[in-house]
Amino acid sequence: MNDRIPVRAIETLDHRPLRLTPAQAGGPIHTRRFRGRFRNLRLLGAGSLMALFFGTAWLNWEGRQAVLWDLAERKFHIFGATFWPQDFILLSALLIICAFGLFAVTVFAGRVWCGYACPQSVWTWLFMWAERITEGDRGQRLKLDAAPWSFQKLGRRTARHALWLAISLVTAVTFVGYFTPIHALIADLARLQLDGSTAFWVLFFTAATYLNAGWLREKVCRDMCPYSRFQSVMFDRDTLTIAYDAARGEPRGARRKDSDARAQGLGDCIDCTLCVQVCPTGIDIRDGLQLECIGCAACIDACDEVMDKLGYARGLVRYGSERELAGGRTRWLRPRLLGYVAALAVMIGAFAWALADRPLVSLDVTRDRGLFREKRRRSDRERLQPEDHQQIAAPPALPTRLARSRRPGAAGARRTRAGRGRNPRSGRQRRPAQ
Repeated sequence: MNDRIPVRAIETLDHRPLRLTPAQAGGPIHTRRFRGRFRNLRLLGAGSLMALFFGTAWLNWEGRQAVLWDLAERKFHIFGATFWPQDFILLSALLIICAFGLFAVTVFAGRVWCGYACPQSVWTWLFMWAERITEGDRGQRLKLDAAPWSFQKLGRRTARHALWLAISLVTAVTFVGYFTPIHALIADLARLQLDGSTAFWVLFFTAATYLNAGWLREKVCRDMCPYSRFQSVMFDRDTLTIAYDAARGEPRGARRKDSDARAQGLGDCIDCTLCVQVCPTGIDIRDGLQLECIGCAACIDACDEVMDKLGYARGLVRYGSERELAGGRTRWLRPRLLGYVAALAVMIGAFAWALADRPLVSLDVTRDRGLFREKRRRSDRERLQPEDHQQIAAPPALPTRLARSRRPGAAGARRTRAGRGRNPRSGRQRRPAQ
């Protein structure tokens, strides 16, 4: 009973000192400037989407704004088509199609939507560009953060926030311009004559853009966006994700450019941490797939640039599947992906048919609230109010006339005989016919 349990020290595999990433440290994330093919692809996609967003609001179509969601008139104009509230089922179908499209893309290539086309990511990159031109690159911004307050620091910070607010205001005005004619909106804004509701929404979306893209940034992707939470459910072993090839890169370590890394027992990773410095969410991709990774491929561009300088092959950090990293081959055609594509094709076809087959003119006849009855010779007369919904540019004229009918159950319609009494429309005394 007095025997002691033997204890022995177990040597750890990693002798490197613990180094926190920007995301783990909890401070502001300052990204480094970089270049690469995926950056160019992201700039092309983001630039196209921003041109579409800012430019479409200014297009005209047959004397009106091309895309306008007129909530007051309950009409939604999209170029030559006009949609009414009863067409909202088509909007619901379109949102379902977009969701299935996102699922299919996620199964195939992970969170590429987040890295290349998500508005949160696109505006965050735009705000980072504003930081770079007002405060300098990553090293200069770190020094500016650590420096005491001075006129130079105050001027640079003021310029950065002024540019942020300008971008936010333009974004808000453009967004509101899809619900209010943007030409009139700009004219009222220039004269400071916006009505209360319009001014509220402009200020609201200005503040939302400024806070989300300027201050929250990666916290929206990490803590607020539900997509990052359930994305792993849609992944499989063949999903393309940004991955670090540990078998090739480990053990990592610094070396001279002309040295033999294999003779030194080193892998291809030189532990330069550039992949961490360019990451907009501040993670280290070498730690494996993480919740914060948005699939922007910034770390791939930074690593490829280092590999090119050292004369190593690219792809130490790359888009790859779990099966490929384990030594197998990625299966491109698999049941889950094919199922999403098939469902997406069926829904797109059904949506196109519903859009082409929707009625362009509808007529609803409802009783007027100011209903009156004139009982004479066991007949009655009811005033009805027709409501026509025209969904084409120049529909045929619909007559609006007074509908007369007998009581429910009568086989036909009969005009009432004029007699004494007051005309319900004019209030005058009517005389019997001579």
